[in-house]
Amino acid sequence: MTGPPMWSPAPQRIAAAGLSAFAAFARRPAATDYGALHRWSVEHAEDFWSLLWDFAAVRGHKGARILLDGDRMPGARWFPEARLNYAENLLRRRDDGIALVFRGEEKVTRRMTHAELYLRVARLAAAMKAEGIGAGDVVAAYMPNLPETLIALLAASSLGAIFTSASPDFGVQGVLDRFGQVQPRLLFVADGYFYNGKQIDTLAKVREIVAGLPTLRKLIVSPYVHETGHDLAGIPNALTRGDFVAPWRGEREIDFAPLPFDHPLYILYSSGTTGVPKCIVHGAGGALLQHLKEHRLHADLRPDDRFFYFTTCGWMMWNWLVSGLASGATLLLYDGSPFVGRGRVLFDYAQAEGMTHFGTSAKFIDACAKIELKPRTTHDLDALRAMFSTGSPLSPESFDYVYRDIKADLQLASISGGTDIVSCFVLGNPIGPVWRGEIQCAGLGMAVDVVDEQAQPVLGEKGELVCTRPFPSMPVGFWNDPDGAKYRAAYFERFPGIWCHGDFAEKTSHGGFVIYGRSDATLNPGGVRIGTAEIYRQVEQLPEVLESIVIGQDFDNDVRVVLFVKLKEGLTLDDALAKRIKEQIRANTTPRHVPAKVLQVADIPRTKSGKIVELAVREVVHGRPVKNSEALANPEALELFRNRAELLS
Repeated sequence: MTGPPMWSPAPQRIAAAGLSAFAAFARRPAATDYGALHRWSVEHAEDFWSLLWDFAAVRGHKGARILLDGDRMPGARWFPEARLNYAENLLRRRDDGIALVFRGEEKVTRRMTHAELYLRVARLAAAMKAEGIGAGDVVAAYMPNLPETLIALLAASSLGAIFTSASPDFGVQGVLDRFGQVQPRLLFVADGYFYNGKQIDTLAKVREIVAGLPTLRKLIVSPYVHETGHDLAGIPNALTRGDFVAPWRGEREIDFAPLPFDHPLYILYSSGTTGVPKCIVHGAGGALLQHLKEHRLHADLRPDDRFFYFTTCGWMMWNWLVSGLASGATLLLYDGSPFVGRGRVLFDYAQAEGMTHFGTSAKFIDACAKIELKPRTTHDLDALRAMFSTGSPLSPESFDYVYRDIKADLQLASISGGTDIVSCFVLGNPIGPVWRGEIQCAGLGMAVDVVDEQAQPVLGEKGELVCTRPFPSMPVGFWNDPDGAKYRAAYFERFPGIWCHGDFAEKTSHGGFVIYGRSDATLNPGGVRIGTAEIYRQVEQLPEVLESIVIGQDFDNDVRVVLFVKLKEGLTLDDALAKRIKEQIRANTTPRHVPAKVLQVADIPRTKSGKIVELAVREVVHGRPVKNSEALANPEALELFRNRAELLS
């Protein structure tokens, strides 16, 4: 991008940053030369990850060897002699500082100290151990983003059990498509959740889910929307959380199981919009070390910082958020709609709790701009140092909005990685400049690049986002994939020995990155690859357009671009508006980007984590079945795209 950076850190902020402290600890050149620091971290990966372990004071035994078979990808093994426990590292504090704050829309607020959190985990872990839960068993949660969900994770991981979660807005089949594959022995649920001021009960769905999980030993129900009284009749082996832990209320200590670095911690799931979701298994050591790096060095997260991410327990950003405890931060948890109180609720939360790190989605930022929220003038955000955005590319215009209407002195960190690595490939640098429309840098220790069709690096050109060397948070594997064939096919089939992430991207002259969308959703009119984000950026600048989705339609032996728009309430797409949309795209991109058709829809289908589903829409338009509509938050919206007469000619 041309012009000056939108933000540069003050000298005192650079001096106080964790990244600067790490550079000094590692005896590397000044951290302000991020390019040199990154090259060293990749070229001397064993030194980097070993020093990070020491710098972050990881609790556990590191061992003498750092990396085995480092030339194999996949197949490299990090810290093969290490023993650690993820929960022990998150529960290192037992003082009266605030470990977490929870808000359920505008109805519920709770606080918990580090000492209280430790005790609650100790009691639940004892109850789980008495139930026979141990290393390798699967514990599942069908829960809102409650403190009890975090406690279940920590209790399970303290024992070496594998934790997996889904948010309560998933339908029955969507849950069974996930949990049915991994066969949990315990299932934690809440009695319901709040959304947009409404109370939504879930126990009816839970009855059906339990019937489809024959391996379950116990169903543990937490009260949330109902303070007293739960009708658990007819649900086998169901009891309240209070009854489950009652025999262990005197337990005060946790016997943390020392486990190998690659011991399974989480099972996460692919979006599942084109078939049954893949079950991605992540190791405890890799997730912990990667999150410590991203939080302390890239996010500049410090003890007692107030750390927030708007997420459900069905999105990897929840897993990323909760690891903030390992850095001594206070977690700010939220359950419900982000638009309660005319879109102000999250900024109210930020002001009330002195939020230092505000994480959200690109769509939320765009929506705030559309409704002309100006938190800079309505809220006290003095404590806020960083804002994170992920889920989809953050447009340059959204950068403008954040710095104009939210806060001028702020590190805006667009970050990108995913469920596949439960972390980031590219993310923020708290002591470097922010350039309009760019992700600041590749993560330390991550050999990230953009390559052409021949796997050759390109600069200033669009290509595939790849990682060319192993890193600790690569998945342990996929569930029920004993020979690793599905795992290798997912990431290493296109370029053998190189992780191909499936993002269409560009590396900039600043060492930053721009993501143009998913590679499998790129458009190919006339054989020219176009990233969908390039079109969204232009369309959604028009005030009439709330949101859009674009696909490539097979037509007349080629592919044509078809754009669907959701307009502000009461507006109808006419020829004049369609012409303005096309002119906006043509003037700011190329003639190839201009859609052949622009059509209006009342809604746009999205996943539970808010991502629009271009592939599912493309399947419907072509008359093909969508294999797993249960993965969608609003599957009924797909019908708006089916059998559209306008697409026949």
